[in-house]
Amino acid sequence: MFAVDPLLNDVDFNSVWITVLKVVVAFAGLLVSVIAMIWFERKLHADFSNRLGPRVAGPFGTLQTIADGMKLLFKADLLPDQADKFVYKLAPYLSMVPAFLTFVTIPIAGNFTDGGTGTVKIAGHDTLLQVADPQIGILFVLAMSSIAVYGIMLAGWSSGSKYPLLGSVRASAQMVSYEAALGLSLLCVLLNSGSLSTNAIVQSQSNWNWNLWATGIVPFAVFLIAGTAETNRPPFDLVEAEQELVGGFHTEFTAFRFAMFYVAEFMNVITMSAILVTLFLGGPIGPNFGTTGWVAEFVLPFIWFFLKVLALLVVFVLFRTTLPRLRYDQLMDLGWKLLIPLSLGWFLLLVAVKVGEDNDWNVALVLAIALVAMISGAALLSVAIRTSRYRRAEEKVGA
Repeated sequence: MFAVDPLLNDVDFNSVWITVLKVVVAFAGLLVSVIAMIWFERKLHADFSNRLGPRVAGPFGTLQTIADGMKLLFKADLLPDQADKFVYKLAPYLSMVPAFLTFVTIPIAGNFTDGGTGTVKIAGHDTLLQVADPQIGILFVLAMSSIAVYGIMLAGWSSGSKYPLLGSVRASAQMVSYEAALGLSLLCVLLNSGSLSTNAIVQSQSNWNWNLWATGIVPFAVFLIAGTAETNRPPFDLVEAEQELVGGFHTEFTAFRFAMFYVAEFMNVITMSAILVTLFLGGPIGPNFGTTGWVAEFVLPFIWFFLKVLALLVVFVLFRTTLPRLRYDQLMDLGWKLLIPLSLGWFLLLVAVKVGEDNDWNVALVLAIALVAMISGAALLSVAIRTSRYRRAEEKVGA
């Protein structure tokens, strides 16, 4: 009576519903994590500042975030007369969606010890505890972070006001600049793991061979600083700079659309912490205390992943609490003159060591030669820059 598509015979519907289930759980879990993170940051920031923080709505103020969200939902949604209506409505989604799409590539649990592949059995089917594991996983992460720039840039441009536009221009310049340092520090991880897949990167860190010490502390530090700038977190929150730009790129946004930008910021912080844990801290890898079965494959790995992410979130809050905001010239100098050369130089050192090991050379000698060459090059570049500045200053005085 009804025609059946023959292609449906090749579809594994059990795999399909498991994938749908993982998508729903990941999205719901990330939203709940954002609500908890907003409360956590406000409470921890208050403790560091000797204040009380949220304490009225719910036990210990845990319902304050929900109360604020409900208030924003029922506020009037304004639309500026000079705004590009379509782009203005689209921009909040371009900021929020990439953060979630990045998170779907992160393995949050699974058995990675003793050569494990991170798979667990759900309803009799082997599956990874991550929504997707594309072979270009890390390139996908970088692509999504680039799309987030469009959300902020278009939000400022579409508002029809010069102050949001200034904020969005600052944001795009800042995020593009620090993406370079982010990518260069990432090369060290790829060199050590030999794969772009996030699952394979975690597998390469089994037996406590974490990239934190396998590649040295420098790529981790550069990635952490660049990731802080990418998420527009203090002390790199020049995107807002409220004393100059009123409120930044989202000045003209109200109600639910403003809430989406606010949620996107905290979602990006959680996602960036999860990426750092995956790349440098072994992901969900940790001691299993001799346990087996579901506890060893899911419960303990998820607990280790959660604790590592929580530790990095505390670091992000500490940055906000203790560090003063940089000037814009200091922000750009840090990215272009320190982080990019440092990450590039460290990557070249690792390449030299890798080539030396592969060819059975004296690694210490190779490392010494590479260091001398890099220091000499940096010194010559510094002299050339200083000489150029001196000549330009003389020309200005002579004019």
